[in-house]
Amino acid sequence: MTFVAALGSLLFGFETGVINGAISDVSDYFHLILAWEGFAVSVALIGCVIGALFVGKPADLWGRRYILRFMALFFLLSMLFTGLATSFWVFILGRFIGGLAVGGASVVTPMYISEVAPPKLRGRLVATAQFAIVLGILVSFFSNYLIDSMGGEGEWKWRWMFLFGVIPSIVFFVLLFFIQRSPRWLVKKGKIEEAREALLRVNNMDDPDELLKEIRDSLDNELKSSYSALFKKPYLRLVLIGIGVGMFNQLSGINIVNYYSTEIFKDAGLSRETAFYLTVLVGITNLIFTIVGMSLIDKFGRKFLLYAGGAGMPVFLGLFAWADISGNASITIILISMLGFISLFALSQGTVIWVLLSEMFPTDIRARGSAIGSFSHWFFNVIITFIFPIALSTVGGGYAFLFFSIATLFSLVFYRYALIETKGKSLEEIEKLVLKSNK
Repeated sequence: MTFVAALGSLLFGFETGVINGAISDVSDYFHLILAWEGFAVSVALIGCVIGALFVGKPADLWGRRYILRFMALFFLLSMLFTGLATSFWVFILGRFIGGLAVGGASVVTPMYISEVAPPKLRGRLVATAQFAIVLGILVSFFSNYLIDSMGGEGEWKWRWMFLFGVIPSIVFFVLLFFIQRSPRWLVKKGKIEEAREALLRVNNMDDPDELLKEIRDSLDNELKSSYSALFKKPYLRLVLIGIGVGMFNQLSGINIVNYYSTEIFKDAGLSRETAFYLTVLVGITNLIFTIVGMSLIDKFGRKFLLYAGGAGMPVFLGLFAWADISGNASITIILISMLGFISLFALSQGTVIWVLLSEMFPTDIRARGSAIGSFSHWFFNVIITFIFPIALSTVGGGYAFLFFSIATLFSLVFYRYALIETKGKSLEEIEKLVLKSNK
């Protein structure tokens, strides 16, 4: 079940990363000025914001599995529209549809896994979604590299870079017909027997009735059926924390690396082929340290990983900033700072963020609460993606990375005082803890 749901995250990563190597050829084919080139990158993020914000209510009404099927179709349409685009606006439509799918999957995939998984495995199973995102990014980087190395015209290259995603989109859609529905959503809809079977299928328990009672108790207050309830006590503080989690994730500068690493390497004087190769190396590093984070999250806890990454990331971000500002930006320093940053991000925030957003909200507001946290993630992604090229051309990339370094230091204070440790606790135990602390 985790594997199938995480295919949505793999496509999330592929959709995010494929533009990295394709944008220059897309720009040449459609004769884009710099502003339209930036729009071609960021329009997907606008779709992400909308998809993340509005997927919560449908996920509550129709179920997590059903919404994931829609996301699979959106991914498929996105790959077809972008890969076969006959005009720039068809390409933009494909990017926007892909953004809707990414935003929706970023909420529903980890939420579904968290509601199905046994407590002792939940951290690493939900972190599988992040692993799949990173794997999807690596697949996009590697497929871009292979397609680019084959030679031929730029149009042939960028079209196949996008069309490569058609196959996993179809596989994802088909496999979603073979997994069960979320037991917590089933309880919410009064399907108690099906929920009991779903719990027994993945939990080692003789009698699931006690857990079913806890789930029912957490769903008793129907006041929480609207978004407005999220902005009142005792939920307001949780919502603000969710927004903070998404914000600090983006203020680390991670997606500047995901979107612009190829261009950063080119600007350092490297050949096109070498830039693509080193971008693949960044993706491999991201994948390896995501696996490390997954192996540690249920042993040492969420906050420990956040502290570890928050202490080390500012060092490598600061190194990049110093090298750029002082004029010592050699390829060695760029590579060390980028790989050091990406490795620490992957084993900390990269592994933890979707786990936190999937488990920190009570069952009856989880879909909408997670949607707001994911909305924050994509909203600040849009802002930073828009601002970074402007900062690059005015004050220079070094000062932008200095800002990321300082923001990451501030995140340590936020994590220290805002979060509780959720390692090894059932979702209902976490609910009691967070509601008690918010009274």
